[in-house]
Parts: sequence; structure tokens; C-alpha cells
Amino acid sequence: MTLVSTFSRYMTWKFLAAVGGTFLGTFSLVLAVDFVEQLRRVEDFTRSPTAMVALLALYRVPAFVEIILPFAVLVGAMLCFLGLSRKLELVVARAAGLSAWQFLTPAILTAALIGVAATTLYNPMASDFRERSMRLETQLFGRLYFSEQRSDFWIRQATGDGQAVINAASATERGRILNNVSVLVFSEQGQFRQRIDAESAALGDGHWLLSKVRITPVDREATNHESHVLPTQLTATQVQQSFVMPEQVSFWDLPQFIEIARRTGLPSARFELQYQLLLARPLLLVAMVLVAAAATLRFARLGGLGRTILGGVVAGFLLYVGSELAGNLGRTNLVPPVLAAWSPAFLGALMGFMVLLKQEDG
Repeated sequence: MTLVSTFSRYMTWKFLAAVGGTFLGTFSLVLAVDFVEQLRRVEDFTRSPTAMVALLALYRVPAFVEIILPFAVLVGAMLCFLGLSRKLELVVARAAGLSAWQFLTPAILTAALIGVAATTLYNPMASDFRERSMRLETQLFGRLYFSEQRSDFWIRQATGDGQAVINAASATERGRILNNVSVLVFSEQGQFRQRIDAESAALGDGHWLLSKVRITPVDREATNHESHVLPTQLTATQVQQSFVMPEQVSFWDLPQFIEIARRTGLPSARFELQYQLLLARPLLLVAMVLVAAAATLRFARLGGLGRTILGGVVAGFLLYVGSELAGNLGRTNLVPPVLAAWSPAFLGALMGFMVLLKQEDG
């Protein structure tokens, strides 16, 4: 029992060192590349202090690196297992009576804890840094790089006596200010009533205030107006829910966004999928560890380092592609968000477990 406990602690630290080194190396590389890119942008527009440019790059990188966290765990696990194999430490462990499952358990549990920390701690931090980078980017580059601006913005709302579909060529201030607006107004029965074109629209308390308006009813001539009030039941928070991307929302704020969308009839699949993906992240990291183990533990007995590394990388890449494909299906509501988020991680973990079971127990 003492031997198992000692080796478990040793495996945990080796695994943490390998994954942490891979993650920090990736973080440093992305930070350096993004810093150089931001310096190039500064030279193109205005001269700003280098420290501010470095701070902007530092704010931007956590969100980028979060996407490749599963690969950091995959590569770190492969390096850890290969290092133990090359030094014959796993051979000694097997000779001492330890099975593959006993020296894999610390790595699996550590990966699950890393996933929990990445979801509950790292993701909110990355979201906060993303918001700070937007404000700093606006300060450095002005409106041309205004990160809170979106093009081709769509939103649907109730008007009191029907429905209205609003389209804007661009939107700023998280959807509260719209430019080059077109509104299609429908009756409660779904019949098209009129089209409203406006130069801009501003969200007020219970209404949109449209400026430079042209109203074209179905059965009458178009008329021009300096302003027009379009009633709405949308609040600024609800409009913001339609404006922001799910990746911009912290894990702890996603349930609120989902609830708001459900109450107001706005699409919530994107936010539900993001929430489920974050919940499934510990299982995905465990799947990466099992894939890495299935690809590298054979090396201790059968050799083939190059083929081993290539096989593990390809398996991890296929798992990532499967996750992205399932995510796209979930975003379009073709697959329930829960199924789209959890199935790739579950299937990856199952496949890795089955390969290891066959290798170790025949």
C-alpha cells in the first residue's frame, strides 16, 4: 500500500510537470507571436507605449490558449509516459506488481481536476481578460478596431400586436445602438404588415428610437419621418444576450444568459452548448490522457517511438475534429447541446479505455 501511495504521488508530480511545461511553453509561444502582431498593428495606426501593447497581448492570450488546453494535456501526457518508459520506470513498476491502471489512475484524476479548475477558475479569468483586451484595443486602435462592434446583427422581438425582425448593418454598445436598420413587422397571425428602414436605432426604456426613417406599408405608399418609436419588450440585458458570443461569457454567467434566452424566446442553443462543453471539459481531458496512454504505453515493450507519437497526435486530432463537428451540429440545433458536448469526450474516453484494456488484459 505504501508503494502504491508513493508511486501515485510520483506519477502525479511527473504528470503535472509535463502538462504544466507544455501549457506554459504554448502560452509563451502564443504570447510572443501575438505581441509581435500587436506591435505591427500599432506601427500601422499610431504609436503607443510598448508596455500597453504587451499588456494587450497578455490579455488576449488566455482565451486563445484555452482552446488548445486539451492538446496540452495530450502532449504532456505523452511526454510523461514516454519519459517513464525510456527510463524503464514503468518496467520497474510492473515488476513491483503495479498494473497499468494503478499508475494511470493518478494521471486520470489529475487531468479531471485540471478540467474542473479550467472550467471554474481559468475560464472566468480568460473571459475577464478578453473584456479588458477589448477596452484596451479600443483605446489603442480607435473605432476601426472597436471590438464591441458587430456587422449584420439580427434580433427578433415582440411588438405588442405582433412580431418584428430587426436587422442592422452594424451594432455597437453591445447591441444598444444599431446602424443602417431594416425592420420587418408582422401581425399576430404572421402576416407581413410593413417594412421600416432607418439610418440608426437606439434602445430606450421599452422602445427603439429610430432616426431618419422610411416606412413602407404593404398597401400604402412609403412615407419618410425624422424619427419613429418602435415598441419593444427587450431590455438591455436581453439585447446583450443576443449580441455577445458564447465564448465571451464566463462559465458562472452562462446559466443566467440561458435563462434569459428561454424567457424571451431568443435562441439559446449556442449558450447551452458552451455551458455543456465547459461541464464536459474534465471528461475530455481524461479522454486525452487515455488516448495518450493507449498510444505510448506500448513503447516500453514493442518500440516504435516515431509511429507511437504520430499515432497519439493523430488520435487526439481526430478527437478534436469530432468535438468541433458535434459542436457545429449543436449550434444549429440539429443535435441537442448535451449530446453534442458530451458524446465526443465520452467516445474518446471509451475508445482509449478499450484499447488499454486489450493491451493490458488481452
